[in-house]
Amino acid sequence: MNSLNGKIAIVSGASAGIGRAAAKLFAAEGAKLVVTARRQAELGTLVEEIEADGGEAVAVAGDIRDEELHRFLVETASRRFGGLDIAFNNAGGTGAYCALGNISLGDWRDTVDLNLTSGFLAAKHQAPAMIERGGGSVIFTSTFVGHTAGMPGMGAYAAAKAGLMGLVQVLAVELGPKNVRVNALLPGGVDTQANPINFKDAAPQTIAFVKGLHALKRVAQPEEIAKAALFLGSDMASFVTGSTMLADGGVSINRT
Repeated sequence: MNSLNGKIAIVSGASAGIGRAAAKLFAAEGAKLVVTARRQAELGTLVEEIEADGGEAVAVAGDIRDEELHRFLVETASRRFGGLDIAFNNAGGTGAYCALGNISLGDWRDTVDLNLTSGFLAAKHQAPAMIERGGGSVIFTSTFVGHTAGMPGMGAYAAAKAGLMGLVQVLAVELGPKNVRVNALLPGGVDTQANPINFKDAAPQTIAFVKGLHALKRVAQPEEIAKAALFLGSDMASFVTGSTMLADGGVSINRT
């Protein structure tokens, strides 16, 4: 369909899971990519696969809590491909699992920096580049945790991701007049390496419980969430901004 033909995109958390699936899908849809994550080897493999399929991509390894990385990602997109149209800020992490009273200040700050401060740093550098191109789409991966459900042991993660959705709303208002759309994508359970439940090795009753939380009675594959990100990044979502788009298999509304 080539819905991203001629577009230039940054995808973070691209070494595995949702980010990797999104990078491959965006490339297949015609986008030129700058992909980032901490693992250089995995990024290299991803770039090789994209190029083997006829796409264009460049890898930049780094930590999304580092402002210099975000500056360099945008500079790379501009220098290598001519600008920036789409940013899928997908990288993040749940942090330490423990009751709120047992979270150390260091762990709290690490989780907030990873999931919220990184979003601020990303948008700070991405938005001006998109404005130069006449507009664009900024997408953040958030979660239903802290939005439609509270999960024990995830206080810092929930607070950071809820803050991220507040940031999305403000950015959407600030950047809307400049034709930059900003949205949050909220997955439910996804079968990825980052999921606390390893669906390949977990006990059958644990897997059944997690799947049962969802209205669809299953978890997503990364490619399914990537398709939702594609919608938000493409012109199909040209009138969508400031939204918290659930792609959660009904986990937010399920009570069965």
